[in-house]
Amino acid sequence: MPDAPFEQTIDWNRFWETADADDRAGATPSTHHLTDLLEDFVAAKGVPDSAADVGCGPGEVAFTVAKRHPKTSVVGYDAADSILAENRERANANRIANVRFEQATLPEFDPDRQFDLVCCYATLCYVDDTERALRALYDAVTPGGYLVLGYITEAGRDHYDGRLENPDAWREHDPDFDPHGFARRFRLVLEGESTLSESAIEDTLGTPPRQFWEFTEKPEERWAWDHVPLVWLPK
Repeated sequence: MPDAPFEQTIDWNRFWETADADDRAGATPSTHHLTDLLEDFVAAKGVPDSAADVGCGPGEVAFTVAKRHPKTSVVGYDAADSILAENRERANANRIANVRFEQATLPEFDPDRQFDLVCCYATLCYVDDTERALRALYDAVTPGGYLVLGYITEAGRDHYDGRLENPDAWREHDPDFDPHGFARRFRLVLEGESTLSESAIEDTLGTPPRQFWEFTEKPEERWAWDHVPLVWLPK
């Protein structure tokens, strides 16, 4: 497994081995900002025969899709072996036969197969070559399928800069806020290496991203659709 992603941002193997409940919740925004919206997407576009969640972490998206759609073959991919082992144990313990978990690291992602639905949320911010990562994700989509993306914009980068400029104010929201750890974890965002825009995605993939809000409501948290947009692209 390549060491570069861990060297650049955060050691995800160590994180998942030591994270408490709050740490896990903070590192898994897809639990609250993708799973239900994704179900609206599936209702509008049809249940996929196959689905992949790239950068799956503890597998909330993969498990949710697998449980809601037992005929869908689901694969969760992540760079950290520790969380993959945990997910496999959970799948076995709960007898969820249509989901499995495999190791993969963006931008080298090459699953040697394609999926009707590929999701990647809260992961591209840790990848320094976002163009290559986007192409790898899109290559993994079956013709006629869909790529679902969540990414951080320049507005999100400004928001992160604000946290570091005034860490004491941010500690009113998060008493345990560690500016040094935050700066390392989101270095690629803060340096503008992993931020994206609709035009950048279109330039890379040749297809304009579409908004989710044509078939579901915007979340109340503005950051969830401004700083970290959720979009989809047909293949």
